[in-house]
Amino acid sequence: MDDAKALGAIAGAAGAAGTGSITVASITTPASGVLGAIGLTTTTTVALPAAGVVAVAGLVGYGVYKGVQAAKKK
Repeated sequence: MDDAKALGAIAGAAGAAGTGSITVASITTPASGVLGAIGLTTTTTVALPAAGVVAVAGLVGYGVYKGVQAAKKK
């Protein structure tokens, strides 16, 4: 498979992943002010777009593949 086809396939997979998101962390901290004083907390969610995660994973995998191919030639 040549580079252009592989990169096109990665871009297509990322596009197919849609507009959803993947939660990577939930951080709970004490609330500010009076609410924190009585023990209430707030939660912040860290999320990444699914298409970005798929694209990065595909590009990293393809980079590893190309690195192994280059190492085999030497």
